[in-house]
Amino acid sequence: MPRNKKSLAEAVSAELKSGFNLDSFKNKKGLANNVKFKDQEWIPLSQAFTDVLSIPGIPLGHIVLLRGHSDTGKTTALLETAVASQKRNILPVFIITEMKWSWEHAKMMGLKVNEVVDEDTGEIIDYTGDFIYVDRETIHSIEDVSGFILDMLDEQKKGNLPYDLMFLWDSIGSVPCEMSIKSNKNNNEWNAGAMSTQFGNNVNQRITLSRKESSPFTNSLVCTNKVWAAKATSPMGQPKMMNKGGFAMWFDATFVVTFGNIADSGTSKIKAIKDGKQVEFAKRTNIQIDKNHINGVQTRGKIVTTPHGFINDSDKDLKNYKNSHTKEWAEILGGGDFTIIEEDAVEVNAETFIKEPE
Repeated sequence: MPRNKKSLAEAVSAELKSGFNLDSFKNKKGLANNVKFKDQEWIPLSQAFTDVLSIPGIPLGHIVLLRGHSDTGKTTALLETAVASQKRNILPVFIITEMKWSWEHAKMMGLKVNEVVDEDTGEIIDYTGDFIYVDRETIHSIEDVSGFILDMLDEQKKGNLPYDLMFLWDSIGSVPCEMSIKSNKNNNEWNAGAMSTQFGNNVNQRITLSRKESSPFTNSLVCTNKVWAAKATSPMGQPKMMNKGGFAMWFDATFVVTFGNIADSGTSKIKAIKDGKQVEFAKRTNIQIDKNHINGVQTRGKIVTTPHGFINDSDKDLKNYKNSHTKEWAEILGGGDFTIIEEDAVEVNAETFIKEPE
């Protein structure tokens, strides 16, 4: 009997399908011609970045996370992304909440910036150019960051901002949520909740939907993310790298690059020295792809970060870089010959925590 019932159900289903046209249904419901994604494009970074990680650069139309301890190369990667975006008529939109920003460094990296000079004093009073810049003067909370991004996307949709947008946030974990501000207490659980609500459920979806063929623009969000080291959960275990601000952005990111070591920066300094004076002109750091949902490549290696961008960790590249900048270092050091020294990476008994430090 059960078999007969099944056969009857199959017969009814077949009869219903015989007079049904799926394409007509899709057209009626507005579900046709909106499934195709654009071909994947990349923003090329320095040759060293490509050589070490075996990828073309930063993927467009995605959430990208650059995470690591301080001074490991995250901002260098962010600025290389901005410079390459400008060259391709993609508008860099800087959201600077950590407030370590330097226009001199940005210009040194190749960002096209116009100086606004006071006619009376000759002093530089502002900077303009093909970019948008906001910082803690107007951005005070996680909600402010998301609100600003959504406002820019809305203006783009209205036709008031006719550019592909490259949002560059430096950095997650440097700004609290509104509830933390109002309570005068930087509560990490509240901050993580705000990141999940504001970005995981809202901003990030708007960004990735721009990859659809139906979208006239392609938008990207590249964020640097502070990290902290969690205590090992067993006597023989190892510390674990954790993202400040929670893992909402990690889960939504399709591409994550980690700089430095788990518990500390793990960098080694390269310096020019003369008569007790020194110029630190480069750092050697570990770099690896921790997450790649685009082409699956996951690699790791060492790279050298300089004030002008990344270079390969090779004697040839270091020598070429030294020769290109000998004059400016000599001026700082008082002229004449100087010595180049390379410090070994120092293993630090870095502090670890049971929960995210306030």
